[in-house]
Amino acid sequence: MAVTRNIRWFADITLADRLTVGGKGGSLGELARANIAVPAGFVITTDAFEQCLAQLEKEQSIRAQAQALPPGDLEQIRRFSEFTRTRFETVPLPQRVCADIVAAHAELCGTDPYRPAAVRSSATTEDSEEASFAGLQDTHLWVKGADATLKSVRSCWASLYSVPSLSYRRKHEMPEDEVAIAVVVQKMVDARSAGVMFTRSPLTGDRSVITVEATWGLGSALVSGEVTPDRFVIAKITGEISVRDISDKSIQHVPAENGGTVEVETPVALRRTPSINDQEVKALAEIGRKVERHYERPQDIEWAIDREGEIFLLQSRPETVWSSKQEPPVAKPEENPLQHVMNIFGGRR
Repeated sequence: MAVTRNIRWFADITLADRLTVGGKGGSLGELARANIAVPAGFVITTDAFEQCLAQLEKEQSIRAQAQALPPGDLEQIRRFSEFTRTRFETVPLPQRVCADIVAAHAELCGTDPYRPAAVRSSATTEDSEEASFAGLQDTHLWVKGADATLKSVRSCWASLYSVPSLSYRRKHEMPEDEVAIAVVVQKMVDARSAGVMFTRSPLTGDRSVITVEATWGLGSALVSGEVTPDRFVIAKITGEISVRDISDKSIQHVPAENGGTVEVETPVALRRTPSINDQEVKALAEIGRKVERHYERPQDIEWAIDREGEIFLLQSRPETVWSSKQEPPVAKPEENPLQHVMNIFGGRR
């Protein structure tokens, strides 16, 4: 696998490389090195982004203008965002950057140049313990071919200057010269089912349980809020599934024939059928425990199960909701799940 200043492969990176590969890229490399299954891929580094930005800034400053935006002036932010995104999406790519991306894409796809890929933004400040850019930059699914990949990469770079992303940075007074973006390109999972997993309860903060949410098809339907997922709660110590809430999953996202995704109605027979079985629930929970042990803190995980039943992790980021709360949650979480169990049985004496 060729490595250049513009390309890094998952096998060669960790979270320590965040400034070069962003939060998502660093996490995927970290998971791969921990022998946790992730779809194969590479990262287009922040160096490539900086080269493109440098070309644009020869004509007109971007970072200085972004830094000067008034935090509460959404109309001014919108105008700057629209102008800047158009520039990123139309400027010619530096020749070396373009060549490196095309070569890495060819290596990833092997004999099928149109093998579907996911192209995902990976900002340097996203998915950290201090701040999370999750959902503020672009993700493109089922991208087919080198040309479409290059177009998606431009879109990801441009999305660093989306209205939500700019507004977030100005609200939190983040220095623009400390913000950059990498782009993850990885093989697309043809997902039969997909979802998210929390290694502490998202409702109570309880660290003795894992919550798994699942739906049919690609996880984008769940993440976007277009479908109510099935929900399972699993005890970390015993592995017992204590909650099974099966929803009416009326729609799902599936691959479109020529690339991208499309929303379709779920077949009637599957709408109220669990999108994952008990064995898969328990397998996911075990993976969640392994990931939490690796990072030594609760995690918010995205996953997919392909049509052969293999589980892949698509992302793992620090859980921030309960970690950032000043007051204790409804059910006080125990750092040691076994202590939580002992407390329950101790109270029954």
